[in-house]
Amino acid sequence: MESPSGKTILMSTKIKAAILVPSAAVLLFMFVGRMDGVHAASNDGAYRQLQVYSEVLSRVRSEYVEDPNIPAVTNGALHGLLESLDANSSFLSAAEYKEYKAHQTGAQGEIGAAVSKRFGYAAVISVIPGGPADKAGLVDSDILEAIEGKSTREMSLAEVRNLLVGQPGSNVTVSVVRARRAEPEKVVMTRSIVTIPPVTEKIVADGIGIVQVDAFTKGKSQEVANKVKALEKDGAKRLILDLRNCAQGEELEGIATANLFLNHGTITYLQGQKYPREAFSADASKVVSSLPLVVLVNKGTAGPAEIVAAAVLENARGDVVGDKTFGDGSVQKVMELPDGSALILSVAKYYTPSGKAIQDTAVTPNVLVADVDDDGPLPDEDENAVPADQVKKPQPPQQDEQLQKAIEVLKSRTS
Repeated sequence: MESPSGKTILMSTKIKAAILVPSAAVLLFMFVGRMDGVHAASNDGAYRQLQVYSEVLSRVRSEYVEDPNIPAVTNGALHGLLESLDANSSFLSAAEYKEYKAHQTGAQGEIGAAVSKRFGYAAVISVIPGGPADKAGLVDSDILEAIEGKSTREMSLAEVRNLLVGQPGSNVTVSVVRARRAEPEKVVMTRSIVTIPPVTEKIVADGIGIVQVDAFTKGKSQEVANKVKALEKDGAKRLILDLRNCAQGEELEGIATANLFLNHGTITYLQGQKYPREAFSADASKVVSSLPLVVLVNKGTAGPAEIVAAAVLENARGDVVGDKTFGDGSVQKVMELPDGSALILSVAKYYTPSGKAIQDTAVTPNVLVADVDDDGPLPDEDENAVPADQVKKPQPPQQDEQLQKAIEVLKSRTS
């Protein structure tokens, strides 16, 4: 049971953070004001709050229980301010930005997992088969409560990703939270140069072929095209495109893959407040197959794979079977600040043909088949948690119900 003094410390910390966050907001609004000019004040209600923020800051400086260390809390407050916009927007201190730039060049060891923020913590979207995360037993929906002993709730997504990469052969320790666990499990992974598995194909039922994609890295759309042609040569009359746990890669590869099956219509479009609309339409000359199609998706489907699924579904080209996808699709811009820090700001989002922002709404299949595993709770939030030594790691289901449903749907569509 927590002691009274422990509760007092927790409350005072929260109060301090709640009071000091506005001071950080003042700094950011002042910065934005310098960038956008005073004319924005008449159009943005946030600027009307500057007087309130200034008053709060003045009271904190003069009346708080102790002399507040404003510079120390500003970085943390700015992290939260940017993260409140979306998971991909981040504030980097000068030191963090220096580390970020160092990781942008050269071959880096990684854990082989797509990671975002969920419930305030770092979360695994999907893992690459055969990579360090896969070998360590990490699965989609795992919460990375801490990296190297530091809570991910205090980190921006950029910082999370910086900590997960490093020299090949080096180790990284994470604390993993899963459903019905009382305590996080410490997992040590050895970073490596991760190789994306090739696109695979096979016949899974009479006249039904499946193409599986693990990530949309450069060249994958051509691999998909080749596998589709191979299946048709082998007698496939219906196709399944398996994009489950496919969360990494380039949006242009996803667009190109969707075009392999669409001879007309909008695939996606990109747009932001100051980013002119850029539409991507299907080119009939790039189509490789007109066979009946089902796209398989789940919670680990994100980014380029979501573009494919949404394009197929909303252009009525085929069915989408599985669970609701993760929801990720935007373009970021890095803005360096005078003190050496930086903002990573989302400036445009990818939209489905009907105008839904993928990052906000994800993709909901027209044939829902839920994943068998449940989302894990946040640390210390499951009062009836089973002790860690009584919980087994997630095991794959004996039967792939989503795949079976996809086969059933295809047979019913062509009967």
